[in-house]
Order: sequence, then structure tokens, then C-alpha cells
Amino acid sequence: MPWLPRAQRWVWGLAAVAAVCCLGTILVFFPGYLSPDSLDQLRQAEGKTPLTDWHPPVLSLVWRALIAVTGSIASMLVLQAVLFWGALGVLAWCVWELTASRGGSLAVLGVGLTPFVLTFVGVVWKDVHTAVALLAACAVALTGLWLRDHRPPRPAVRWGLLGLGVLFLAYAMLVRKNAFFAALPVFVMLVLALWRAPGRRTWVTCTAALLAALVVPTAAISLFARPLETKQAAQIMLDDLVHVLEVDELRTADVPRGLRDRLVASAQECERVGALSDAYWACYERPADGLRGDSGEITSLWLREMSGHVPDYLEYRLRLFTTLLFETDDPYKAGVSRNDLGIEVAHPRLEDMLGTYVNGMVTDVRWLFRGWFWLAVALVLAIRPGKGRFSMPVRALGISSAAYILGYLPIMPATDFRYVYWPAIACTLGLLLLWLGRGTALPPPKSPGAAPDRAVTAQQPADAGGR
Repeated sequence: MPWLPRAQRWVWGLAAVAAVCCLGTILVFFPGYLSPDSLDQLRQAEGKTPLTDWHPPVLSLVWRALIAVTGSIASMLVLQAVLFWGALGVLAWCVWELTASRGGSLAVLGVGLTPFVLTFVGVVWKDVHTAVALLAACAVALTGLWLRDHRPPRPAVRWGLLGLGVLFLAYAMLVRKNAFFAALPVFVMLVLALWRAPGRRTWVTCTAALLAALVVPTAAISLFARPLETKQAAQIMLDDLVHVLEVDELRTADVPRGLRDRLVASAQECERVGALSDAYWACYERPADGLRGDSGEITSLWLREMSGHVPDYLEYRLRLFTTLLFETDDPYKAGVSRNDLGIEVAHPRLEDMLGTYVNGMVTDVRWLFRGWFWLAVALVLAIRPGKGRFSMPVRALGISSAAYILGYLPIMPATDFRYVYWPAIACTLGLLLLWLGRGTALPPPKSPGAAPDRAVTAQQPADAGGR
């Protein structure tokens, strides 16, 4: 494209690199790496098993829609790859526009090729969907930041960007409930990127948009899809009961005999096999109806007992959280789990190549796959985001990552690396923006006589920042 200016040629070059990486991701992971959780959600998407709320049903419903349109289960992998590399491509473009750094814009795309990020890009997991949606919202925010400082957008464009970012944030929270901790700082970043000094009216309107994007789909899914209630929240309480209470205390618990016997047997089995968590799957004799029949009694027993075992409860939860930080498990998910659907990895040699890359890096630089490292980076970014152009996004990414990891303290069911996946992506991007922002000055504030940097109507006065 010699007829284009050099700057535009570079943008097209970034887009080409992102497209090649996207196609490569699809090829390596095709038709998508599927764990038992993924296969369970696929069966629900195909209507082979009833839709349940054990995993938030929005992922299965999106997958169902994609299969209806394309006829292929691989359509979910394609969607993940396109959104992931599309978000990184937009971020690379924003970095180029804001810093004119060719190396910096390429480095943004390089984030997607790091072993601790590439490892899960093609795995159909709600954790991955959450991370991709949050990354896309960050791309929208940086687009707004560039427009705000260089080409003040029209109100329609500004509100359109807000709507797009809110949709990504709402999906992140719908597909993983505890993503609220990570999404809130990104939401603040989005608003501050679009409005230099948002007033109360702007904050209220933006917050209302986010709440609507959460409430409307939730109500629609409940009313029309009618997922079967599984009482999955009782799984965390079950962990606490069998690991905090002594076996003798469980034997005298004021619950129906059948549940009491299952709790005692579960505590003994967990101790025998050394299962520190995930008792429901590791050592609980599950009734035919799962937790639905037991959930009420488990909840009542938990409320009665934990108030009298506060030190033991805190000790157990801190011990489990420490394991997540320092003994983080499962940094790589290989291929497709054994299934009766006839699904296999399309390119086993490429799978082996990816496994060699990721597992080799796990061996050589294990700390990149540990929760403590990403929590430490997150806290540094939150406290010391620098003073350059990207200081606000850097701080938001740090707070988002730290809040997400710390939010697992009372609810963590296992110690998998996927629970640190979004912080790994966000902190890597934050470190890169911190480095690129060194020596760059913030855009000067507008003069007192300049037009306000807000979207207002002709009949409506501008928001006052302190109102």
C-alpha cells in the first residue's frame, strides 16, 4: 500500500499481524479446548442436557445461538479468538496513536503470545470469557481516551462507546459472578476515559446503563430460558463445613441423618485423599439431585457453626488462599477431555507444540504462573501507576487485578491458574503501559473559556464536576 502515508501503513500492518495471530490461534486450538466444564456447557448449548445455573447460563446460550447460526461448535473458539485479538489490535492502535511507538504497539500484540496468556486463549471457559470481555472493555476505554484528547467525539459517539464498553463489562459479570470485583475499576476507567471530569449526572447515567445491562439479560434468562436451579453456592459452604468442623462436631450436627452421614464421610475422605478444597467433587457422596435437596440445611448449618468457629474459618480460608498464591495449579489445559460426543483436537501436533511452549516456560519461569507474582504486580500498579499519559488506565488495571484475586479469599473452590488469568493479562498490559507512558506528558487542561468536555444537550446545562 505505497499510496498510503507511513503512519497509516503501520496501522494496517498492526491489523495484519493481529489477523495472522487470530488465525493461528484458531488453527492451534481448533475446535476449542474443552474441559469437563466446557463439555457440560456444550451439552446444554446443544440441548442434550437441561440448561442449569451451576455455571452462569449465558455462555451456553451464546454458544447455542452461535451453533444455530453457523452449525459448528467451533464458532465459540472463533468468537473468543476474534474478540481477544481484536481487542489487542485496538489497544495496539491506540498505543501507536498516543505514543507513536512502533515497538510499543507491537509489544501490545506480543502480550497475546506470552505463555501465561496464550495458554488459555482457545479454552472455552467462563474465566476466559470474563478476561476477554474485560480486555475488550479496556480497548474501548483507550479508544475513548485517544478521542477525548485528540478528536473530541460527538455526544453520539461518546455514548455509543460507553454502551459498547458497558455491554462487555456486563457480559464479564454475567458469565462469572465474582467478576464484579474486576469490572468495577474498569468501568470507572471507561467513564474517566470518555469524560475528562464527569459530573454527578454523568456518573448516575453511566451507572444506570451498567445496571440495566446486567438486570435486563438476567431477567430475560430467568423468564425465558428458565435454567434449572442447582444451588451451587452451597458448594463453598460445604467446603467450609467439612474442613473447619471436627468430625465429632459433624456427627452431632443438627441436620437430617442422611446429610449428617454424608458430611462425616466427606470430611474423612477429604482428609484421607488430602483434598484441601472442592469437597463436592473430590469427596462428597452426591445425591441424585446434587445440592438442591441439601442446600437449605447446609446453609443453615453454616450460618450456625461458622459464627462460633471464626478463627478456624479464617485459618482455613487463608490457608487455601495461600495455596492459590504459592502453589497455583493447572497452568495449562491440554486439548479436549474424554467425551462421548466424538470431539477431538483437530491438530494434535500443534497441540503438542503449544504444550511444549507453555509447560517449558512453566518449568523455567514458574513464578509467571503463580498467584503471588500477579498480586504483587497488581498492588504496585495500583499504588505507583506513574505520572504519564497512561497513569489512570495503569492504576485501574492494577486495582482490577488485585480486587479480582483478593475477592477469591472467601469463595475460592480450587487453586487453578485460571483464577489468576485476568490479572495476568491486565498486569502485563499495565506494566507495558507504565513503561510506554514514561516521559509522556498528560494533555494540558482546557482553558476556562473552552467548551466543556462533556456530552450535553442544547436544553441541558453541563455537569459540574463537583456536583
